[in-house]
Amino acid sequence: MLTRNMKAKPATPEQRILAAIRAVPRGQAASYGAIARRAGLPGRARLVARILGQNDDPALPWHRILRSDGRIAFPADSPEFLEQSQRLRAEGVDVRNGRVRLLEDEATLDAAVWGPR
Repeated sequence: MLTRNMKAKPATPEQRILAAIRAVPRGQAASYGAIARRAGLPGRARLVARILGQNDDPALPWHRILRSDGRIAFPADSPEFLEQSQRLRAEGVDVRNGRVRLLEDEATLDAAVWGPR
């Protein structure tokens, strides 16, 4: 518990990115760039990709994060591509030719997570 004189330690960029990924609702998808912006790190989409690539938390919904055009980043028909497609479909996401419809912006992501304003 924090007292009045204590301040919360600021989250690291990695912690903020992981929190933004966890905030993407089931059945939705977001781009690497949208996650970076949501984490307060605009222009750091590659950092999001690197953190996802190094992550070993099986509970992290990594499959909800895609390229800015809605495409799965893995090569088509690779085991990773097939797993990501399967996980998205299991959540009710329409995957067509390796592409899905993304949450359009941070306001949409915020509304999906927290409800409309």
